[in-house]
Amino acid sequence: MDHGPAADNRYTRGIAAFVAGLHYEAIPADVIARIKLLILDSLGCAIFGADLEWSRILRATLAKVDNTPGCTVWGTGERLSAPHAALVNGTLVQSFELDDVHRVGVLHVGAVTLPGVLAAAELHPEMSGRDFLAAAVAGYEIGPRVGMCMGPDHIGQGWHSGATVGVFSAAAGAASALHLSPEQTVHALGIAGTQASGLMAAQFGAMVKRMHAGRAAQSGLYGALLAQGGFTGIVDVFENEYGGFCTTFSRSTDRFNRDELTAGLGERFETLRIALKFYSCVGSNHTTLDAIRRMQARHPFGAADVAAVEVQGSRVTVDHVGWRYRPQGLTSAQLNLPYCVATLLLDGDAFVDQFTEAKLADPARMELADRVTVLEDPAITARGSHYRHMVHATVRLRDGTVLDETVEAPRGSEHSFASAADVVEKFTKLVSRRISAAQAGRIVEQVMAMEQTTSVADFVRLLGR
Repeated sequence: MDHGPAADNRYTRGIAAFVAGLHYEAIPADVIARIKLLILDSLGCAIFGADLEWSRILRATLAKVDNTPGCTVWGTGERLSAPHAALVNGTLVQSFELDDVHRVGVLHVGAVTLPGVLAAAELHPEMSGRDFLAAAVAGYEIGPRVGMCMGPDHIGQGWHSGATVGVFSAAAGAASALHLSPEQTVHALGIAGTQASGLMAAQFGAMVKRMHAGRAAQSGLYGALLAQGGFTGIVDVFENEYGGFCTTFSRSTDRFNRDELTAGLGERFETLRIALKFYSCVGSNHTTLDAIRRMQARHPFGAADVAAVEVQGSRVTVDHVGWRYRPQGLTSAQLNLPYCVATLLLDGDAFVDQFTEAKLADPARMELADRVTVLEDPAITARGSHYRHMVHATVRLRDGTVLDETVEAPRGSEHSFASAADVVEKFTKLVSRRISAAQAGRIVEQVMAMEQTTSVADFVRLLGR
């Protein structure tokens, strides 16, 4: 085994060449239209999340040690240094389980990509809207491919992919924003990759789960800034057999597929396979919630009518969200499928107002959650990562009625993507708690006409209060 300098870093170089060579004019019109909606959705999630408890703690802590007024903290009147702004803003996007997800790559892409790109825009006010859109697409394309390379076993082994895989989206986006050369981009990826870390145990109630995306965004920005200055990274971060990303984070020499890193790069756009959320919980839960709503539409029933709910899904779904609910914090509640089912049945929705500290140990909610069983269907597992959210749900009512529904992908998925009106409505509902309707309207207008913007730095300032 060769542990020395890489003779073959074709995948890392392939990614770097794509990122460095990507220009607005080369991006298909449907991808440009989609990236605008994805950007708007992430910004709405961030502005909403700015005043949540964990966001306030993070902002206050960093403000004590950082008085550099360099970059905007979205949804606030505060400014921090570029790396700290990226840390906070990435955390804000992921702060309430509302943001996008690439289901196959298992990645919340906007949260790790946009903070570094927009920090770079404030550092370089000459960045145009077209350059911003290209940099965003660069980030949205790379992270999901790394996730696809690693497969669902990556989170099954305990790694939180937003924190591990996410650094590559962040580095790619920031490298594109800074106009790094292919060689510099290789180093940016290698610097970011060695900072990858994040444990799935954070999902069981810890605030730090919200911060994983922010740390990935920060790591990617560091990678790009350092590479721009001549700092070197691991040039074969994906290929090296000893201590490379793929072998180390899979604990194997074969439980990954490096071909996914560059297959179709520049021709098949993963940006079009990123889904949006219309429930305020982890993406693995959405298909079940949709299934219940479909059953209720056919045969109306409420929480009091339910004797039992059985959800059959993939092994990843069972491990990720199917554990027995215990009140350990909002993070845990938003990731737990039985709790989310109980919430939908009791409240009629599972959006931001349904998840509060006061409801975490509600006896009625906990008793109803105990009626929900989550089991593996080996046939769904066998269909692979493209169907990892697929479920077959069965509801048994107290009067003996049995209802069932199969859902392969949720509303807002790449198979049933939201309309522009739906995305704007979600954005407006979220940000109305933090900024004026006039300011919200200006953000929407500028995102939707981003290619006409001459200085993205002016746009970023609009994201503050």
